[in-house]
Amino acid sequence: MKSMFRRLTGVVAAVALLTVASTTTSPAQSVKSPMTPTSATKAAELRTTLNGLFGEHVLIAAVATSHALGGREAAFKGAAAGLDANSVDLSKAIGSVYGPDAEKAFLPLWRRHIGFVVDYTTGVATKDKAKQDKAVSDLLGYTQDLGAFLSSANPYLPKDVVAGLVKTHILTLKDVIDAQASGDFPKAYTAVRTAYSHMQMIGDPLASAIVKQFPDRFAGWPDSPASSLRNTLNMELREHVILAAMTTGSALGGREAEFKAAAGAVDGNSIDISKTIGMAYGPDAEKAFLPLWRRHIGFVVDYTTGVATKDKAKQDKAVADLVQYSQDLGAFFSSANEKLPKQVVANLVKDHILTLKPVIDAQAAKDWGKVYPNLRDAAGHMQMIGDPLAEATVQKFATKFAAAR
Repeated sequence: MKSMFRRLTGVVAAVALLTVASTTTSPAQSVKSPMTPTSATKAAELRTTLNGLFGEHVLIAAVATSHALGGREAAFKGAAAGLDANSVDLSKAIGSVYGPDAEKAFLPLWRRHIGFVVDYTTGVATKDKAKQDKAVSDLLGYTQDLGAFLSSANPYLPKDVVAGLVKTHILTLKDVIDAQASGDFPKAYTAVRTAYSHMQMIGDPLASAIVKQFPDRFAGWPDSPASSLRNTLNMELREHVILAAMTTGSALGGREAEFKAAAGAVDGNSIDISKTIGMAYGPDAEKAFLPLWRRHIGFVVDYTTGVATKDKAKQDKAVADLVQYSQDLGAFFSSANEKLPKQVVANLVKDHILTLKPVIDAQAAKDWGKVYPNLRDAAGHMQMIGDPLAEATVQKFATKFAAAR
């Protein structure tokens, strides 16, 4: 119930922010012409949704394989359940475009490659080279099957092209597993971020092909500058949450080497977010944003330390610091963009904090049945920040995000 309330609160705040952003335009701007840039199109929504789900698939898969290789059976089962929930959502996304029969066919097909990844991980864990080789062979065969499925649904998705992209997905995930198995955590987290980024190479062409196939249902351009900003912000913010959870999970589990590598990945993501802010608002904004964003990560670490040591005072101070931080970030964005009201932004950031806190609490309690639903809720909530931020930015800098066609 609390999770549902937070999600509804986030939706209301996001709608309020978009409403304020749209009503602060001049009368001449209040009605968008077909050439007026906007990130709030059906095509942009499709692209963002698909990339978000594909990216989440990779990150949760990496958590699951890490638990499997570490012999953490209960944690692995929780992650596997979270991964399957993501698969169900992906199948629903396919079904929303191609109908219930396609949804029904896609789900077992998608699940099949996850089974092969588990086989490969088991082979690596047991040093069974034959099992590893068979799993790789099965995965390569699977790429043709998924390519055939998507090409039969959409004439703009050539089978061999799709198969090649899925093959790269498999190879980037294999790099993650191999690095995890060797205990090379810096390499593992570099590979995780590479694998996550690559999923756009599947999501982007799929979204473009669907828009081309059904232009009346998906108005707009999925690859416009405004759409790209929305997609980038949402991908980076979703990655932030899941990498943060991987960091807190390894910290609470006492896996120091993994924690340090995960923290490095979180910081790499922070730098990427700051660059995206800088791309729109300029180098001074980028320079100011990065230490401000890093500050809330430090408070999350403080809270995690307090939970690990059962230090209630430390936990309470960290929560208070995070709540105050939401005001600081709100002030930053409202000073940069009059279409981003301070308190609305602050409320959305506060919700981000409140959705991440239950993830950490469940990790500390080893309640794996709660960890992954909470994590997916927290990752999904970031769209309540990414979408309004993208649209307000596009409206402020309309010339910069105009697309010539």
